[in-house]
Amino acid sequence: MLYGRTTEQERLERLVAGARAGRSGALLVRGEAGIGKTALLDWLAGTAVRDDGEDGRPLRVLRVTGIEPEADLAFGGLVQLLWPVQDRLDALPGPQAAALRAVLGTGQERGPDRFLTGLAVLTVLADLADDGPVLCLVDDAQWLDQATAEALLFAARRLAAEGVAMVLAGRDDGFTAPGIPELRLNRLDFEDSSRLLAERGAAPALRSQIIAASAGNPLALIEFDSARREQQYQHDPLPVADRVLSGFRSQIGRLPERTRLMMLIAAAEARGDLPMLLRASELLGVDLGDLEEAERNGLLYVMDGIVTFRHPLIASATYQGAVLARRIAVHRALADAAEDPDCRARHLLAVANGPDQEIALELAAAAGRARDRTAYAAASGLYRHAARIAADHRQRAAWLTEAATLALAAGHTSQADRLAGEADELTDEPAVGARVASVRAAVAFELGDRREAARGLLARAGDTATAETAGLLRTAAAYGWLAGDGETVRAAAGRLAAGDCADPLVEGLERLCEDDAEHGLPLLARFLEGGLDASAGPGADGQAVRMLALTCGLVLGDDAAALELASAEVRRCRSEALIGELPYALDILTRVQLLTGHHRDAEAGVAEAEEIARGTGMRRRLARLGGVRARIAAIEGDARRVREIAEATPEALRTGVDCAHVLLDLGLGDFEAALTRLDPPPPGPDRYTWLSLSTAADQIEAAVRLGRPERAEEAMRHFENWARAGAAAAPWAQAVVLRCRALLGDRPEDYTQALRLHEKGGRPFERARTELLYGEWLRRARRRNEARGVLRSALATFESLRAEPWMRRAAAELQATGEHRVSARMPADNPIDRLTPQELQVVRLAKDGSSSREIAAQLFLSPRTVEHHLYKAYPKLGVGSRQELVLLDLT
Repeated sequence: MLYGRTTEQERLERLVAGARAGRSGALLVRGEAGIGKTALLDWLAGTAVRDDGEDGRPLRVLRVTGIEPEADLAFGGLVQLLWPVQDRLDALPGPQAAALRAVLGTGQERGPDRFLTGLAVLTVLADLADDGPVLCLVDDAQWLDQATAEALLFAARRLAAEGVAMVLAGRDDGFTAPGIPELRLNRLDFEDSSRLLAERGAAPALRSQIIAASAGNPLALIEFDSARREQQYQHDPLPVADRVLSGFRSQIGRLPERTRLMMLIAAAEARGDLPMLLRASELLGVDLGDLEEAERNGLLYVMDGIVTFRHPLIASATYQGAVLARRIAVHRALADAAEDPDCRARHLLAVANGPDQEIALELAAAAGRARDRTAYAAASGLYRHAARIAADHRQRAAWLTEAATLALAAGHTSQADRLAGEADELTDEPAVGARVASVRAAVAFELGDRREAARGLLARAGDTATAETAGLLRTAAAYGWLAGDGETVRAAAGRLAAGDCADPLVEGLERLCEDDAEHGLPLLARFLEGGLDASAGPGADGQAVRMLALTCGLVLGDDAAALELASAEVRRCRSEALIGELPYALDILTRVQLLTGHHRDAEAGVAEAEEIARGTGMRRRLARLGGVRARIAAIEGDARRVREIAEATPEALRTGVDCAHVLLDLGLGDFEAALTRLDPPPPGPDRYTWLSLSTAADQIEAAVRLGRPERAEEAMRHFENWARAGAAAAPWAQAVVLRCRALLGDRPEDYTQALRLHEKGGRPFERARTELLYGEWLRRARRRNEARGVLRSALATFESLRAEPWMRRAAAELQATGEHRVSARMPADNPIDRLTPQELQVVRLAKDGSSSREIAAQLFLSPRTVEHHLYKAYPKLGVGSRQELVLLDLT
């Protein structure tokens, strides 16, 4: 019987009812120790299993419990969860099956992406739900190892229509689950506490004392009632949980010594593995019979080959109440009894209290195994412990460096920086120093200080490039470029050249820092000839340079090449299940899609990138994605949406939104704001971002509209130099230059030449702007018949892009030419506009013939969620099957 939990029980019942109806959901139950989280999960498991639901299909329960001593053991929790259902792995897509086999130790060791395991867990749960609803219960989540926690939370956030309910229970401290709804358990009030005590037979005269001492904590109520004749609880100033712990220690202290030792073995082993406990107990001279007193007192029980403490606090009291020498002896016996090398390493860790090279090597081997399974946090901790007891300083530095690298990979930036600093003090070896510098720079970059990241690498690399430092200098140039730090780019290029390690990428960036687009852009084009493989320089930060490789396509203005490169990178991430890298590739792809007029695709890509970024903790990536949304809103004239995006974007990352604001000002006719909102970027990297290049034309038009063409001279010179260097690849850019010249010089022949270049393809929004300006000029020159043709074309493009302020301008100009019945109107309702971004992605892949499982693998969803999206999309599109999708135009 649970008292005072009616509201909580109803909420959990609704969650399970949703799973029975095919709707998935997750919930985090949070509360202090002893508040009744486990009791609530036990109740839910019991009631859910007894009720088969209306369809008669049984509900399957999977359970996992976090174990405090195993918090640093890679995937310890996930092994608990998946071991009973490992037969399902054969049905998974190849990369997912490989990832889980690595977790379970039954297949290859290395996985390609640390988030792939979470996707595989999602797919397993969805497959199980095909046979009936699934209830996944996670207790003591605060003690899960990070790799397990990441996998479960990734799956929980992407549950949709599988028929899976996931309930996680954890203490107030030590476990967070952003994006998962919470249910907080409060202490029992006086009435419910009295009812609980009455059921236990407590005398009415004692109930008030017990309730006051327990403060409504259910475990404290039960334990204080059991010991109600002992008054130490009544006036003890300790917190309730500590008083309960103290009571357990007293109770354990009265047991025979052999019983206490056997309990200590069980507490130190933690998993309840009876065969291992018996092997260790034999080494220490005790046996299973010595647990009898503990069982008789209700402190633990043995069932089905598992030893289980009645409450985790009893295990804690057992372990904490033992002297250090006894704990070390127990862990030594457990290490000797262990058959699993990772389990042995965990116990050896508790044994080592000083330099011990033999144990250090075992810990490092365990760390390597955890790293190869992408359990980066666990691997980092094991390398850190190995370094702590290593006898050799060079080995200690190497292991600390590896620990720092893996801490960074796990998202623990401050810890990575601290470990790298410790390693830096222990060695002057160039190779180790280069890795340390890379980690510290990556930390600074991730925290937003790109300039500091670049200069830190530069300082470490020395005055001349060597084999060890060439990669550092290349990454320093990449960071410097992205930070707008031209000085660092120049210094890196100079040192590479001095060491005969010249690099076309860095040399090209250096030329652009000197405003030498004529020579800089061809070098970047040469760099891109090898595609994204060119980014894998020795010792370089691959992610930073790969991002720069994708960005180069935008800098060159070659939209077709940029689209091809970014699309290929997105396909690579999908095919290899590189979930953590996909948001970066989508970031670039959506920018190109925006520039090429595919706004719907760009919005779908941003939505997907944002969802993955939220699920994987990439908060800064979320902020960067706002630039694409803001520019679409600016084109559509939605000032409120642009303002909301600006308010949600950190100031340091607001350049993209500010550039969008310039376009919004121009479209709404606020030319003064458009001209002055952004200062012209100084010579250097900032001039060559995709947004700065686009904004140059906006500010030129605003200056001319205000009658201050001199304010546009610098922007015009820069834009023209850039477009001239990339003219062969970007005819649209030459067309925009001609449009700007026509504005500045009132030369109609420049308009006509610009339109001929626009016919070669490129950015439709820019073509329509050229048509609008030329139509305005023709109308003013009283060449109304000619004006109508280009204005109609401009209006049609603006309508297709939903560019409302530009539609109004084009319609007004058409009316001024004498055209009747002109009205700016949004495009006719397109069925695909009714779809959500994810529905659009799903139906397009389904139209191409991909199965639900194939679509799920590409979009990192479950097959059931894919089917759900198709079911929702069919009526919106007016079709009833996949076969009918083939007949639709979904572009």
